[in-house]
Amino acid sequence: MSFVGKKFPSITVDAMSEMGDDLKINVFEEAVKNNSKVLLFWYPKDFTFVCPTELHAFQAALGDFKERNTVVIGASCDTNEVHFAWLNTAKDNGGIEGVTYPLIADTHRQLAGTLGILDQEVDYTEEGEEVFSGSNVSYRATYLIDETGKVFHESVNDMPLGRNVKEYLRLIDAYAHVQKHGEVCPANWEEGKSAMNATRTGVAEYLSAN
Repeated sequence: MSFVGKKFPSITVDAMSEMGDDLKINVFEEAVKNNSKVLLFWYPKDFTFVCPTELHAFQAALGDFKERNTVVIGASCDTNEVHFAWLNTAKDNGGIEGVTYPLIADTHRQLAGTLGILDQEVDYTEEGEEVFSGSNVSYRATYLIDETGKVFHESVNDMPLGRNVKEYLRLIDAYAHVQKHGEVCPANWEEGKSAMNATRTGVAEYLSAN
Protein backbone atom coordinates (compact mmCIF):
# COMPACT_ATOMS: atom_id res chain seq x y z
CA MET A 1 0.00 0.00 0.00
CA SER A 2 1.39 3.41 -0.99
CA PHE A 3 1.00 6.40 1.30
CA VAL A 4 1.85 9.01 -1.34
CA GLY A 5 -0.82 11.71 -1.33
CA LYS A 6 -2.15 10.44 2.01
CA LYS A 7 -1.54 11.48 5.60
CA PHE A 8 1.34 9.70 7.29
CA PRO A 9 0.09 7.31 10.02
CA SER A 10 -0.27 9.06 13.37
CA ILE A 11 1.49 6.46 15.51
CA THR A 12 3.71 7.27 18.50
CA VAL A 13 6.81 5.08 18.87
CA ASP A 14 9.92 4.90 21.04
CA ALA A 15 13.09 6.66 19.94
CA MET A 16 16.59 7.46 21.15
CA SER A 17 18.38 10.82 21.17
CA GLU A 18 22.09 11.31 20.61
CA MET A 19 22.48 11.94 24.36
CA GLY A 20 20.87 8.66 25.33
CA ASP A 21 17.47 10.08 26.25
CA ASP A 22 14.43 7.86 25.69
CA LEU A 23 11.95 9.72 23.46
CA LYS A 24 8.44 9.28 22.12
CA ILE A 25 8.07 10.39 18.49
CA ASN A 26 5.00 10.76 16.34
CA VAL A 27 6.25 11.57 12.84
CA PHE A 28 2.92 13.03 11.71
CA GLU A 29 2.88 15.39 14.70
CA GLU A 30 6.53 16.33 14.15
CA ALA A 31 5.52 17.72 10.77
CA VAL A 32 2.23 19.38 11.71
CA LYS A 33 3.09 20.83 15.12
CA ASN A 34 6.47 22.16 13.99
CA ASN A 35 5.18 23.31 10.57
CA SER A 36 8.12 21.57 8.94
CA LYS A 37 8.84 18.87 6.43
CA VAL A 38 10.12 15.52 7.69
CA LEU A 39 12.47 13.04 6.05
CA LEU A 40 12.01 9.64 7.67
CA PHE A 41 14.40 6.95 6.54
CA TRP A 42 14.29 3.32 7.58
CA TYR A 43 17.27 0.99 7.59
CA PRO A 44 17.43 -2.76 8.38
CA LYS A 45 19.65 -3.09 11.46
CA ASP A 46 22.19 -1.41 13.70
CA PHE A 47 25.77 -2.71 13.60
CA THR A 48 25.54 -3.79 9.97
CA PHE A 49 27.29 -2.68 6.80
CA VAL A 50 25.51 -0.37 4.35
CA CYS A 51 23.51 1.16 7.22
CA PRO A 52 26.25 3.23 8.92
CA THR A 53 27.29 4.72 5.58
CA GLU A 54 23.74 6.01 5.12
CA LEU A 55 23.39 7.38 8.65
CA HIS A 56 26.67 9.29 8.30
CA ALA A 57 25.62 10.57 4.85
CA PHE A 58 22.36 11.98 6.25
CA GLN A 59 24.31 13.51 9.13
CA ALA A 60 26.74 15.19 6.73
CA ALA A 61 23.78 16.77 4.91
CA LEU A 62 21.87 17.72 8.07
CA GLY A 63 22.60 21.42 7.58
CA ASP A 64 21.19 21.28 4.05
CA PHE A 65 17.98 19.73 5.34
CA LYS A 66 17.69 22.32 8.12
CA GLU A 67 18.03 25.09 5.54
CA ARG A 68 14.98 23.56 3.85
CA ASN A 69 12.99 23.43 7.11
CA THR A 70 13.21 19.64 7.07
CA VAL A 71 13.63 17.40 10.12
CA VAL A 72 15.61 14.17 9.63
CA ILE A 73 14.61 11.06 11.58
CA GLY A 74 16.17 7.60 11.26
CA ALA A 75 14.30 4.39 12.08
CA SER A 76 14.79 0.67 12.50
CA CYS A 77 13.30 -2.15 14.55
CA ASP A 78 16.25 -2.24 16.96
CA THR A 79 15.82 -1.33 20.63
CA ASN A 80 16.78 2.00 22.20
CA GLU A 81 19.59 0.25 24.05
CA VAL A 82 21.11 -1.06 20.81
CA HIS A 83 20.72 2.40 19.22
CA PHE A 84 22.58 3.97 22.14
CA ALA A 85 25.37 1.40 21.95
CA TRP A 86 25.79 2.11 18.22
CA LEU A 87 25.75 5.87 18.82
CA ASN A 88 28.64 5.35 21.22
CA THR A 89 30.67 3.25 18.78
CA ALA A 90 33.39 5.10 16.90
CA LYS A 91 33.08 5.64 13.17
CA ASP A 92 36.35 3.84 12.50
CA ASN A 93 34.89 0.80 14.25
CA GLY A 94 31.70 0.71 12.18
CA GLY A 95 29.69 2.90 14.56
CA ILE A 96 27.61 6.05 14.17
CA GLU A 97 29.24 8.27 16.78
CA GLY A 98 28.52 11.87 15.77
CA VAL A 99 24.98 11.28 14.49
CA THR A 100 22.72 13.88 16.13
CA TYR A 101 19.21 13.25 14.77
CA PRO A 102 16.81 10.92 16.64
CA LEU A 103 16.50 7.22 15.87
CA ILE A 104 13.12 5.49 16.12
CA ALA A 105 13.13 2.11 17.87
CA ASP A 106 10.08 0.37 16.40
CA THR A 107 10.68 -2.87 18.29
CA HIS A 108 7.00 -3.87 18.18
CA ARG A 109 6.93 -3.31 14.38
CA GLN A 110 3.73 -1.27 14.78
CA LEU A 111 4.74 1.57 12.48
CA ALA A 112 6.82 -0.54 10.07
CA GLY A 113 3.99 -3.05 9.85
CA THR A 114 1.44 -0.32 9.12
CA LEU A 115 3.69 1.03 6.37
CA GLY A 116 4.15 -2.48 4.93
CA ILE A 117 7.95 -2.26 4.74
CA LEU A 118 8.96 -5.37 6.69
CA ASP A 119 10.85 -8.23 5.07
CA GLN A 120 8.23 -10.74 6.06
CA GLU A 121 6.08 -13.32 4.29
CA VAL A 122 3.27 -15.37 5.75
CA ASP A 123 2.37 -18.85 4.47
CA TYR A 124 -0.07 -21.36 5.85
CA THR A 125 0.24 -25.07 6.59
CA GLU A 126 -2.44 -27.54 5.53
CA GLU A 127 -3.81 -27.19 9.04
CA GLY A 128 -4.16 -23.44 8.57
CA GLU A 129 -1.31 -22.47 10.89
CA GLU A 130 0.72 -19.38 10.02
CA VAL A 131 4.36 -19.88 8.99
CA PHE A 132 6.51 -16.76 8.89
CA SER A 133 9.64 -16.29 6.78
CA GLY A 134 11.97 -13.37 6.13
CA SER A 135 14.22 -11.31 8.37
CA ASN A 136 11.32 -9.30 9.88
CA VAL A 137 13.36 -6.10 9.65
CA SER A 138 12.57 -3.08 7.51
CA TYR A 139 13.69 -2.45 3.97
CA ARG A 140 15.41 0.86 3.17
CA ALA A 141 12.19 2.85 2.96
CA THR A 142 12.17 6.64 2.77
CA TYR A 143 9.28 9.05 3.31
CA LEU A 144 9.10 12.78 2.66
CA ILE A 145 6.25 14.39 4.57
CA ASP A 146 5.02 17.97 4.20
CA GLU A 147 3.85 20.50 6.78
CA THR A 148 0.31 19.11 6.74
CA GLY A 149 1.47 15.54 7.42
CA LYS A 150 0.93 14.43 3.81
CA VAL A 151 3.44 12.08 2.19
CA PHE A 152 4.81 13.59 -1.05
CA HIS A 153 7.50 10.99 -1.72
CA GLU A 154 7.89 7.33 -0.84
CA SER A 155 10.57 4.89 -1.97
CA VAL A 156 11.81 1.47 -0.88
CA ASN A 157 15.23 -0.04 -1.59
CA ASP A 158 16.21 -3.67 -1.10
CA MET A 159 18.75 -4.35 1.65
CA PRO A 160 22.01 -4.09 -0.36
CA LEU A 161 21.15 -0.77 -2.06
CA GLY A 162 22.24 2.41 -0.30
CA ARG A 163 20.46 5.71 -0.95
CA ASN A 164 21.57 8.92 -2.66
CA VAL A 165 21.01 11.67 -0.09
CA LYS A 166 21.26 14.43 -2.71
CA GLU A 167 18.17 13.08 -4.47
CA TYR A 168 16.04 13.76 -1.40
CA LEU A 169 17.31 17.33 -1.25
CA ARG A 170 16.34 17.71 -4.91
CA LEU A 171 12.86 16.32 -4.24
CA ILE A 172 12.36 18.68 -1.31
CA ASP A 173 13.46 21.62 -3.48
CA ALA A 174 11.05 20.53 -6.22
CA TYR A 175 8.12 20.17 -3.83
CA ALA A 176 8.88 23.55 -2.25
CA HIS A 177 8.90 25.10 -5.74
CA VAL A 178 5.48 23.58 -6.44
CA GLN A 179 4.18 24.88 -3.11
CA LYS A 180 5.49 28.39 -3.73
CA HIS A 181 4.90 28.89 -7.44
CA GLY A 182 2.17 26.42 -8.38
CA GLU A 183 4.25 25.15 -11.29
CA VAL A 184 5.20 21.53 -11.88
CA CYS A 185 8.77 20.25 -12.05
CA PRO A 186 9.79 18.26 -15.16
CA ALA A 187 12.29 15.42 -15.46
CA ASN A 188 15.75 16.11 -14.00
CA TRP A 189 14.59 19.42 -12.53
CA GLU A 190 17.02 21.07 -10.11
CA GLU A 191 16.90 24.29 -8.12
CA GLY A 192 17.44 27.23 -10.48
CA LYS A 193 16.14 25.44 -13.59
CA SER A 194 12.91 26.26 -15.38
CA ALA A 195 9.69 24.60 -14.27
CA MET A 196 6.47 24.68 -16.26
CA ASN A 197 2.73 25.26 -16.10
CA ALA A 198 0.63 22.10 -16.03
CA THR A 199 -1.14 22.90 -19.30
CA ARG A 200 -0.77 21.83 -22.94
CA THR A 201 0.72 25.23 -23.70
CA GLY A 202 3.05 24.97 -20.73
CA VAL A 203 4.50 21.61 -21.75
CA ALA A 204 4.79 22.70 -25.40
CA GLU A 205 6.69 25.83 -24.41
CA TYR A 206 8.97 23.87 -22.05
CA LEU A 207 9.78 21.15 -24.60
CA SER A 208 10.48 23.67 -27.35
CA ALA A 209 12.93 25.51 -25.10
CA ASN A 210 14.79 22.45 -23.79
